[in-house]
Parts: sequence; structure tokens; C-alpha cells
Amino acid sequence: MKVRLIELRIVEMKLKEEFETSFGKTLLRPCIIVRIICDDVEGWAEIPVEYGPWYSYETVKTAWHILEDYIIPWTLGRELESPREFPNIVKGIRGHNMAKAGVEMALWDCYARLQSKPLYEVLGGVRDRIVSGVSIGIKRTVDELINVIQRRLDEGYPRIKIKIKPGWDVEVVERIRREYPDIMLQVDANAAYTLNDLETLRKLDDYNLLMIEQPLDYNDLIDHSYLQKLIKTDICLDESIKCLEDAVRAYRIGSCRVVNIKPARVGGHTTSIEIQKFWMQHGLGVWIGGMLETGIGRAHNVALASLPGVIYPSDISASNRYWEKDIVEPEFMLNNDGTIDVPKKPGIGVEVLEKELEKHTRRIKIYRR
Repeated sequence: MKVRLIELRIVEMKLKEEFETSFGKTLLRPCIIVRIICDDVEGWAEIPVEYGPWYSYETVKTAWHILEDYIIPWTLGRELESPREFPNIVKGIRGHNMAKAGVEMALWDCYARLQSKPLYEVLGGVRDRIVSGVSIGIKRTVDELINVIQRRLDEGYPRIKIKIKPGWDVEVVERIRREYPDIMLQVDANAAYTLNDLETLRKLDDYNLLMIEQPLDYNDLIDHSYLQKLIKTDICLDESIKCLEDAVRAYRIGSCRVVNIKPARVGGHTTSIEIQKFWMQHGLGVWIGGMLETGIGRAHNVALASLPGVIYPSDISASNRYWEKDIVEPEFMLNNDGTIDVPKKPGIGVEVLEKELEKHTRRIKIYRR
């Protein structure tokens, strides 16, 4: 397949409600939407970058720069047998995995459409439904949090994840467990703690959590290895796993027992599949994380979550969890059993609503050979 055109759009969408983590609050969610034309088909993907370097050092501005000045010139006009060739094309660029992932995942959409196959099948997926989990941000009061949890349980989500930070942790979890002793519950710290908080993290062992996600520094593997030996709760690494080599090192030194795979964070589907296969070969499980994506990014995540070895509920909620109206149709809906259907149409399996996309577009540029 020959890469004939690449289009970039900065898109900004307003969340239905503010989302707070240990590193800040989000209401307006930007991203970069990538459209690629290969031969006579188009593929879509999403780069879930923010305006500031909060979750990652990559931002809207840095991603646009790397795409425009390096990735796109190196990609346009290329003849590819498979998107698996793409990581080798851009391996000379250190880091910038989100920018790389946007192009790689759009190529996967093209590749699947050229074969008239759904993306999940081309990636090696084995499920037609994926188990959905919901992530709930930090609230003003515990009572408000409890109300949101009840609403999400009523909607049918089988797993609840809450964000924690110092001062919003043990007492909050204790209250949740009093109200809901048997729900599937996990917590996500987004790197808010250090080993000086060991006693706090140990107290979380008392509440039968599914896992604690990224408690320590976003680049760390060593301290997590030490912490995992001192607590019973499974540690899940997110920000620390940026490539297959990180996942291998984390396994070898015992940094965690679970990995959250975000395809944007690790550079796309090719590396995501490598991590999933390695972790599964060693008898451990993964799940697919979300980054407040539109339906375009969500479609890619759903396809990836259909892979074998994805044994935990993924952070892939229904479209109406975040948006009044998504930019794809059909929107992603939650089934009564807490699952989301995997699209069966060719490629990502949903159609981009271009008029809706235009409403949220803040900048657009088209690149041709």
C-alpha cells in the first residue's frame, strides 16, 4: 500500500463533566486526528496529546512539530507491505511515541480496509465483545464520588477505577468498601506517591483492590520492584512502560504483576501486540487503557482489547460517558452485561462524522507527496 496523503487536525472537544487526576483537571480535551490515504482507502487514528506536558512530555505543539518535520516526510510516498514496517521507518526519532502511534494506527486502519477485514481480526483479536471498566476522577467530596460510583454501577459497568493522590486515598477507599464491599475496584495514582508513602500504600492492602496503578514515579521500574515486594496488592504499571523493553525489564525485576497498555503511549499497535504477547507468555495479564479519546481512538482501543491475554476490564467506556455527541457513528454503547461490542465492519468499523469533526477542528493541514 502506498501512502499518498496525510491530513492532521487539531480537534478540541468539551467533556460532559470535569475529569480530575493527581496532576490536574480537564474539561476541554484536545487531540490530533490523523487521516491517511493509502491507495484508494482512508484510515483514521487519534493522538491523545494535551496542551501541557502533564501525562507525557508530548503536547499538541510537540506532536505537530515531530509529525510535520520528521514523521510525515519520512512516510509520504512509501510503499508498505504492512504497518509492521512503520516502526523501523521512524526508529531514528527518539521517543515521541504518541506522534508515531497516530500515523502507525491510521496505517493499520488502511491496511484492514484494503483487506476488507475488521481491524480487530487483522490485529489477532479473538472476542466480539470486550469487558468495559469506568475511570472516575477525583471529586470535591467523598459523598459526590459515591453518587457517581452508584450511577456508573447502575449503568452496568462491572469494574470501578478511582483516581487517588496523597490525602485522597485510604479514607476514600475505606468508605467505598463500606458502601460496596464486593465490587471490582482498583485505584490509579498517576505517579503521585514515593516510597516515603509506604505505610499509606500498605494500608490499601486491607481493601481487596484489583490493583493499584502507577503509584510511584512515571519513569520508575526499580522502586516499583521494591514496593511490590512489600505490599500484597498487585501493582499495575502505566506511564513506566513505553516500549517492549520496559515491559521485559519490569517482568524480570518484578516491578509489577499487571500492565496497562495504551497504544498511544507505546507507539502504536505493533508494540502493543508485542507487549501483550510477552506478558501472556509469562502467565500474566494486561488491559487496555484509555486517554479520554473520541470514538476514533476508542475504536482502535476496542480492537486491541479483543486480543487474547487482555484478562482485566479495560478503560474503554461508552461514548456517552464523556461526550454529548461523539464524532463517529455508531457510537460505542454499553451492553447490559457490562461489555462493548467490537465493530465488525472493515477497518476501525465506525464512520467518522466529518461535519461533526469540522465543528471541533481548530487547525487542519494536508500533506501530499
